[in-house]
Amino acid sequence: MKVTRKEARELLMKYTQGVSLIKHALAVEAAMRAYARRFDEDEEKWGVTGLLHDFDYEQNPDPEDHPRVGAAILKDRGYPQDIIYAIQAHAEHMGLPRNSLMDKTLFAVDELCGFLTAATLVRPGKRVAEVPVKSVKKKLKDKGFARSVNREEIRQGATDLKVDLDEHIAFVRDAMAQVAEDLGLAGQEE
Repeated sequence: MKVTRKEARELLMKYTQGVSLIKHALAVEAAMRAYARRFDEDEEKWGVTGLLHDFDYEQNPDPEDHPRVGAAILKDRGYPQDIIYAIQAHAEHMGLPRNSLMDKTLFAVDELCGFLTAATLVRPGKRVAEVPVKSVKKKLKDKGFARSVNREEIRQGATDLKVDLDEHIAFVRDAMAQVAEDLGLAGQEE
């Protein structure tokens, strides 16, 4: 099956109603596409993987179900096994090794996209493109900020990609800035 963004977007919208979860999917897609370009990989495949990584979460938030239910849906629809595996492996509770570069990248960008969104929304102007890496790193140390984001997964993701954490934060921020309008992170009029 040749994966297309259009089909993936339709599937995301069929299973996901929450605006914040849709925006998260778009952020992860942007980061995956940017890393695919950097690593000279299949940008469409990586983007679709990012777009669909949590498509079943809203209906199946229990770790016993997510992303298992989503993986079954993707398999039934004929999605490639490497996309399904990367989506399963991004969930730490699945206990699957992240073998491919795509697996490692999805894991590396997922939590960071959420954290960057939170860091952007508390800044004056609310522009993701203007969030300093130094500010993000400071907020990573604040356990009270964006509590649900797993900081260790952010650090581990950068390590697994063999990318410096500062560079990783800046790279993902810049990828998100490319789709900032869609994410609601392009800033507000002052």
